[in-house]
Amino acid sequence: MKKVTITCLMLLCVLTTYAQKKPKINAKKKAVIASVESKKDQLTELSDKIWAYEEVAFQETQSAKALADFAEAQGFKVTRGVAGIPTGFTAEFGSGEPVIGILGEFDALPGLSQKTVPYKDPRNVGAPGHGCGHNLFGVASLGAATAIKELIEAGELEGTVRFYGTPAEEKFFGKLWMVREGLFDDVDVVMDWHPGAETKANVQKGLALVDFIVEFEGQAAHASGDPWNGRSASDALELYTTGINYYREHIKPTVRIHYHIQDGGQVVNVVPDYAKIWTRVRDTNREGMEKVWKHVERIAEGASIMADVDYKINLVSGVHEVLVNRTGAGALQANLEYLGAIEYTDEEQDFAKKIQEATGSEVVGIESVIEPMEETLENPMGGSTDVGDVSYVVPTIRLSATTAPKGTPWHSWAVVACGGMSIGHKGMEYAAKALSMTMVDLFEEEKLREDIKAEFKERKGDYEYKGIVPDGPPPIGAN
Repeated sequence: MKKVTITCLMLLCVLTTYAQKKPKINAKKKAVIASVESKKDQLTELSDKIWAYEEVAFQETQSAKALADFAEAQGFKVTRGVAGIPTGFTAEFGSGEPVIGILGEFDALPGLSQKTVPYKDPRNVGAPGHGCGHNLFGVASLGAATAIKELIEAGELEGTVRFYGTPAEEKFFGKLWMVREGLFDDVDVVMDWHPGAETKANVQKGLALVDFIVEFEGQAAHASGDPWNGRSASDALELYTTGINYYREHIKPTVRIHYHIQDGGQVVNVVPDYAKIWTRVRDTNREGMEKVWKHVERIAEGASIMADVDYKINLVSGVHEVLVNRTGAGALQANLEYLGAIEYTDEEQDFAKKIQEATGSEVVGIESVIEPMEETLENPMGGSTDVGDVSYVVPTIRLSATTAPKGTPWHSWAVVACGGMSIGHKGMEYAAKALSMTMVDLFEEEKLREDIKAEFKERKGDYEYKGIVPDGPPPIGAN
């Protein structure tokens, strides 16, 4: 992939024109703020339903239906089951250009079910929970889309608003199949947000990632009576993980390798003839990730040779790092500065401090501040998202809105607790306002759209996007 350098002149223009301009408000922005506020109770109720449904990747039947039904009730044209995904859908209103999209996730994580209390106490032991706040994510985005829909319906804005109900972000990366299906091909700009511990324009790219399954097949035998007749698949698995762990010394600090043993044998007195492991490789760019990925696959081959077993590798999916758009982020930043920081009650601050205490974090309460737009780092740390793939086919503007206190372990019970009570609800409402205000800018300002597209083209360079996704339909029902 070509290394892209944005000219100093362009960056200066972007910062001067958008990120540093004085926050402004107009009647349309006041209207979308009022729309979100008028639907606060409905949005909160919808979010709490999805929070309680606690459905995991590609199984979000109730959650997707609740969001799609709400969209239909607001007057959107809803298309369900898009890209071969039963829980994927789009909701559209208006006609013609520009086409402004907005993303909405709603899947939960396994094993994180939790009550809305600041100590670990599962609602349903062993059940999933929204440890990444996706019960808030989809609802806020749909609230923003609805506010824009009302302005189009009233003749105040021209164009099309499209909400994307995007399932399975936590595991299989459902957006990959939506991108492959061409669902973003006619979109001018996409809006996105994510629950977090800070409120800011998100201008970090995250990590590229690949997931693949390695399976080893050998020969079963009695573990004591005739082990010499056996060829152990679990031996190969252990050799494979040992190889990975020795390899860690020789990879760059930006790389992350994870694995999850899914089957290492069933009983102690049988030489296992089957073993299975899920492996994940990340880096801050796709090129670096691919180099490590291919070497880890060779480690699997070496392990199979040493254990004298067969092996096979199946690609699950993979994602690009995010292609950051600072021009769009500057427009978002101006709206954040107009809105100001989220304000919290003493009770909410007390809840936040108890969450921090329970998770071993610094007890400082929840942050209430809007920081200046930060520098985009070449090698940031953090997570990965299939929003990265969307960002390589259409310019994408990203927001982080506070839904849990700083220091809270993400993908944990603590985030679930905050997402089901007022701290999460406030972040959701705030996100809906900030997103819809920025969408007003996108609909009204052709020059802004042009500048966003120009930066997108410059950053992407001559790279031709190709998704890391296996042939065939999405893995609905896979474990």
